[in-house]
Amino acid sequence: MNTPVLTVSSSPHLHEKSSTSSIMYQVSIALLPALAWGIYAFGLRALLVVLVSIAASMLSEYLLGRFSDEFTLWDGSALLTGLLIGLNMSSSVPLFIPAVASAFAIIVAKWTFGGLGANWANPALAGRIFVFFSFTTPMSTFVAPRTLARVMPDAIASATPLGLVKTAVSGGSVGLDANALLAQTGYPATNLAQSIAATTGFNAYTIDSFLGNVGGCIGEVSALALLIGGIYLLVRKIITWHIPVVYMASLSILSWLFGGLPSGLGLFGGSFFPPLFSGGLMLGAIFMATDYVTSPITRKGQVIYAMGCGFFTFLFRYFSGMPEAVSVSILLMNVITPTIDRFIEPRKFGDTREQRKLAKERTV
Repeated sequence: MNTPVLTVSSSPHLHEKSSTSSIMYQVSIALLPALAWGIYAFGLRALLVVLVSIAASMLSEYLLGRFSDEFTLWDGSALLTGLLIGLNMSSSVPLFIPAVASAFAIIVAKWTFGGLGANWANPALAGRIFVFFSFTTPMSTFVAPRTLARVMPDAIASATPLGLVKTAVSGGSVGLDANALLAQTGYPATNLAQSIAATTGFNAYTIDSFLGNVGGCIGEVSALALLIGGIYLLVRKIITWHIPVVYMASLSILSWLFGGLPSGLGLFGGSFFPPLFSGGLMLGAIFMATDYVTSPITRKGQVIYAMGCGFFTFLFRYFSGMPEAVSVSILLMNVITPTIDRFIEPRKFGDTREQRKLAKERTV
């Protein structure tokens, strides 16, 4: 008669109803407001890009699952990876690019390192960065949103506000902040934004960036839609506030302190709010930097990790040739995550200062 083996792990014993699949699907649900706005702003072409990205991601997951003992097609991870990649694309990008990005994310960034939970980098980030450096021109070309299409010149519509400001500063425009530089380039603001600006005192470009009336990737343009999704994840306790809040705060503070230096405005000459709502910051901070596998375990480690993301994003945005570098910044911190976890170990359950002192005396 075989005696059943009972394995008892160390305390504490926590019972959690959530599963990998439920977490993945809830994050996908949280991205729906951003997807809905992207489809409204850029048309059905945006939906097609996202669908191609999801299909390529799930097809790659299915094919690899057929050749392994682990079939994970329906755990939601491939769906989420494809959705994130699609939202990180321009609606004008050739359809083979999101397909290549998704295949690279699943085959190389995820399965090559052992599948879900073993990847060292966020697969969606890795896929996007791979195609960005492989197909830079189409990945850097954008269309005007529906709200600005009639009044935006083609030359301006092909770039994001961050890209236009970067070009203006590189071209020698000094003594002007980001909003003034956008006005100089002829970038339009919606009537709604101008009305709100007249009432509140906020800049019209900042308001349009918050609402989603700017050029950019499908899922990154509306900070409002992304915040709605982020609040949903916080309420459902899928993520905590530490990484997104510290990431955004560190970037804003650094931009305010030193962001005016490239344009000749000196210290404290930068902007605080515009960096929050521009580019892929909200999408990256809320949905990609918070990835369980590639972010630190401890709260202290998450704060350090988020500050690093903010620092690298600031550094690349203002002092490199790249107008936007959220993906690269998070990927760099993904590399550093194991080191952060190694030096900032979680405190053992039941451990006290007296016990640590006693253990130290015994070793001496």
